[in-house]
Amino acid sequence: MPLLMCRRAVFGYEGEAAVSALDFEVNSGDYLCVVGENGSGKSTLIKGLLKLLAPLAGSVVYGDGLQPGDIGYLPQQTPAQKDFPAGVYEVVLSGRLGSRGLRPFYSKKDKEMAIENMERLGLTSLANKCYRELSGGQQQRVLLARALCSTRRLLLLDEPVAGLDPIVTGELYSLIKQINDDMGVTVIMVSHDIHSAIKYAKTILHLRSRQAFFGSAQEYAASDIGSKFIGGDSNV
Repeated sequence: MPLLMCRRAVFGYEGEAAVSALDFEVNSGDYLCVVGENGSGKSTLIKGLLKLLAPLAGSVVYGDGLQPGDIGYLPQQTPAQKDFPAGVYEVVLSGRLGSRGLRPFYSKKDKEMAIENMERLGLTSLANKCYRELSGGQQQRVLLARALCSTRRLLLLDEPVAGLDPIVTGELYSLIKQINDDMGVTVIMVSHDIHSAIKYAKTILHLRSRQAFFGSAQEYAASDIGSKFIGGDSNV
């Protein structure tokens, strides 16, 4: 059974649809990239997949034993979040809050997982640094490590490379691909970088306030909508 399914889903606000005709599925180990012009409903879809937003029609179904607590989420950062006055280790460890239940303190396993993910993302030397003193790329690595502390199954990433320079962007994309390949973590990522989406993702979902395409990256590159979007002047 697929890990996640959208069936004729419509999402929006106050009864008004923002994105509709969503009918796709994601299997364990997939890497799905969601693309489309600004305002096409990408971030709204992510909120719907997280079940932070109830569908106006249709459904989102979790399969293969997936639970809401099995999902790691890396949202777009706000200026206030970038200035958060906490240590790196503390931020990463906070990814275990959802698994702590009624326990008042973090367990040994929680702390070991935080350290493991910091090592995986090259953050060990920054453990005692203040989060707000880090570069944008370092902050995104910290937030990715935090998201990994929440899950070994599914990561939802909303434009994780926004505002980063090309070198740091490439490094972060490579890390995400490595997490997908080596750990088998399923990835659903919103991106404006269509060329990197084609390079790294297995499947592409293109939105135009509705589902305009869903299929493999190779099929997308060869399709009319894909070739126009890749070669056009769209704000991607």
